[in-house]
Amino acid sequence: MHVHVLPPSVQRKVWAYFERAEEHYGLRWPIRYAWPLERLTEELRRLGVRAYPGLVYPHKPGMAQWLNGFAFSHASAVPEVVPSATFFPERGVTAYVQDAIDRGARVFKSHLEVGRYDPRDPLLDEVWGLLTDADLPVVVHCGDGPVPGPYTGVGPIGEVIARHPTLRLVVAHAGMPRYGDFLDLAGRFDSVVLDTTMAFTDFTERAMPFPRERLPELRDLGLAGRVVLGSDFPSIPYPYSHQLDALARLDLGAEWLEQVLWTAPRALLQVA
Repeated sequence: MHVHVLPPSVQRKVWAYFERAEEHYGLRWPIRYAWPLERLTEELRRLGVRAYPGLVYPHKPGMAQWLNGFAFSHASAVPEVVPSATFFPERGVTAYVQDAIDRGARVFKSHLEVGRYDPRDPLLDEVWGLLTDADLPVVVHCGDGPVPGPYTGVGPIGEVIARHPTLRLVVAHAGMPRYGDFLDLAGRFDSVVLDTTMAFTDFTERAMPFPRERLPELRDLGLAGRVVLGSDFPSIPYPYSHQLDALARLDLGAEWLEQVLWTAPRALLQVA
């Protein structure tokens, strides 16, 4: 549920930011897959990834429509890529989100940390309503990791889901590091799903460990189809397979793993 496919010019800037991760985050973040887009596509095929969204996200006004155009173009050229789109609180946002829905977007991405925008912004009121009515998942980076933003944390996005209680909110990174807050949110709203992006890996556990006493809740959510695989490929500091190993070693059972890795994300992405 959580793979990024960015325009090469944008991807280079993202990787340049991670090259200075010690300055930004206080830790090293060597990109494992700093490769051209064609090679990244082939690597996902080699790894056996059958379907994934090429998630894009803007960090300022005026980017989202251009990114959506790129995302649709890439999805049309690569069979494994599920059409996705994004948005930003700006004039015209409702119109271009509706256009993306009409063009067949099956998942949207919102990045509150990078975008530094309030999900409660009045400009987004109709957008959340459109996405709720369309029954489309929205992968939202709303947790405080790796560093908090002005509108991260469970509060702002919690108000959005309270106003739109059937919105298919996919909480990126399982809400790290405040995992408990988002487990609680999922307990209150049946439409909230957690994605596993970078969670439980050695890299993350050193700084933002998941509270082991809450693994039973994670197991129950997963068996209910409300925990889905995410990886953050390609901007990860370890092999893709490590994310899968990290989930397997939780020892929550084969049925849980099948739900998380295949059944639940397949349903959310409407993959045949």
